[in-house]
Amino acid sequence: MQDPESDPAVWRTRFLNLLDRTQVPTAISTTDGEITSANPALAALWDLTPSRLTGRNLLDLFTPTDDAQFTKLDTALRTGRRSRYPVRVRWEASGTSYEGELTVEPVSDPAGTTPPLLAILSADERRTAPKAGELQLLSAQEARIIALVAAGHTTAVVARAVDLSADGVNYHLVRLCRRFEVPNRTALVARAYVLGLLSPTAWPPAP
Repeated sequence: MQDPESDPAVWRTRFLNLLDRTQVPTAISTTDGEITSANPALAALWDLTPSRLTGRNLLDLFTPTDDAQFTKLDTALRTGRRSRYPVRVRWEASGTSYEGELTVEPVSDPAGTTPPLLAILSADERRTAPKAGELQLLSAQEARIIALVAAGHTTAVVARAVDLSADGVNYHLVRLCRRFEVPNRTALVARAYVLGLLSPTAWPPAP
């Protein structure tokens, strides 16, 4: 009988479970860039579920800002070289442009002859906290998440209400806390009221 620990399918399942839980935006794609798996942290950049990214191409989502880096990566993949290749990219979300570094690495896969690509995004940190006049930085889904949290709902309830996984909701909250420079969700709610993101006269809380 085959040892389950040596079964590639077992390890693949474990890896995908770990991928779902990591807070770092990550995707697995074919060598042509077609996404086969994406985690909630990556999908949350566009307020989507991971399944909505499956089948899309990385180049549809990210635009390389350095042609030389992209050419180096393309050449490496065509010649079968294995290494990590950082590529500076930009992307649009909620009408705002962002930049960061997408690190692409071919990964050996015992189940196939063509190695899949592991793509990990490191977004540049915003240098300034948003002001009251910059409300367009808050997407409709982010505003709804904050309102639900302000009403005292648990992560599980919020996840069902906005059609995300619990990990996806937590990723949004972590990202919002960083954006508004607050330590936790309680402070995030208070900051949202101060900035006028939540109505001070509505209950349940509303954007």
